[in-house]
Amino acid sequence: MEECACLCGVDSSRGCRCHQKRQSPAETSAADGKQAPAGEQVEADAAARCCADFPVEMLVEIFAWLPGTDLPSLAQACTKFHHILHIDSIWRRRCREEFGVHENLQNLEMMGMSHREVYAKLFHPYRHILGLWQLDTEGSRTLLNVAVDGSCITGWAYRPSLNTHARGPVHFKPWFRIRLTERKSAAVECMAGRISRPHNHHMQIQKDRLTIQCKTDHRTDSPRWLRGERGRGGVQEDGQQYDCRTYRRLYLPPRHPDDLIRPGLFQYYQDPFDLKIAMLSFHGKCAQVTDITGDSSGRLEIHLMRRIQLRDGEIFRNFNELSCVVQEIDEQVTREQQQQQQQQQQEDGTEESQGHGWQSPAQPSAGESGAAASEEQPVPFVLPVGVRSIDRNYPRTCRMCFYGVDTVTVSFRGFSYTWRHAGVFILFDEDHFGFIWLEAKYFFLFRRVQDTFQNVEAPSPQAFLEMLKDIQSGPP
Repeated sequence: MEECACLCGVDSSRGCRCHQKRQSPAETSAADGKQAPAGEQVEADAAARCCADFPVEMLVEIFAWLPGTDLPSLAQACTKFHHILHIDSIWRRRCREEFGVHENLQNLEMMGMSHREVYAKLFHPYRHILGLWQLDTEGSRTLLNVAVDGSCITGWAYRPSLNTHARGPVHFKPWFRIRLTERKSAAVECMAGRISRPHNHHMQIQKDRLTIQCKTDHRTDSPRWLRGERGRGGVQEDGQQYDCRTYRRLYLPPRHPDDLIRPGLFQYYQDPFDLKIAMLSFHGKCAQVTDITGDSSGRLEIHLMRRIQLRDGEIFRNFNELSCVVQEIDEQVTREQQQQQQQQQQEDGTEESQGHGWQSPAQPSAGESGAAASEEQPVPFVLPVGVRSIDRNYPRTCRMCFYGVDTVTVSFRGFSYTWRHAGVFILFDEDHFGFIWLEAKYFFLFRRVQDTFQNVEAPSPQAFLEMLKDIQSGPP
């Protein structure tokens, strides 16, 4: 039984849903009641006749290098192209290069499938959900990594409680799976329930939102309401209670040549039983560390132009002196920000300054660049007397220090509370940095997450900034 070469996956004997199946440009225009321009028709017909004379092996090699989304158009050019695009080696390369699939044909044949079917009915329809997602609620923010897993697509959930050590890899557990059934249709299955076998899942895909709904056999205490677009809750439908979770897409920060270190995800302990993940990103003269898991919306802003001189590490041995230096910078920054806000209000009358992080596209000067950071000679580092820390296994040398401000927003029963704390950002190396919260005399150590993630690039710098601002706004 022969299927249509397009991505609709319909048996050609039953009729393809594509209105332009195997039609030339002239036929397509005629079907629409329009006459194709003579130049375009001659050019298309000439191209088809020219390529039709190529050996099949050569055409297979050429087609295998083209994006899979372009191949259905080729199938409409002529009968020869239509038959060639049923050769599975073309789609095997597309699955491997576009989705990293290394499943061999023998394994798929045992399941009664081909690479073309897997591409057309699974990878192509669900390609938009691949990547990182964040569940943001008032109680907890968790991560979801959706990735191709063999001939399936699996959603892996991250919970901080699953990790026991910040230096180890991030531990994920399977949350849902999308696979092709014996009827060769994609099925979404929940894998988080108490029952041993996976059960049906309902999924709604939007531009930057992913809603998953299933029977709440794995939640006995879920409220019978839907919190909202970004929340999690229960839905009562047909006498059955359903668990509904809505995730928003998460992009990793782009990298620039002048960044102090490579941006990305870092783990740190907020308390002995709360291992969290934060995102380090650079924004011109400032850097930001944003919490993306846990129960609060935390943001650490590092002023890269407010560098603190190390003096061979002596400044860490006197906590009072370090506090005086930071307090002096903090007062100066506060005055400058107030002046900027007043000036901004005078210019537009209504809008207030939103902070450095979203404003300046300029990169730090050469003295503060990533190249300068790598050339800095490390100096000894010790925690100042009286400063506490959960993680005592910190690097014993550091390269740079900067003034920073930690802003924490906690939402509780519809109210938001915000605290602002000045401190010292300490750059140890490419994979470690720390922050001394001076008011509480506390030290946090951040370690780079070593896991690699796919499909996490932002389509544009503006899209990343909008996503980051959405995260920092906290839950509704």
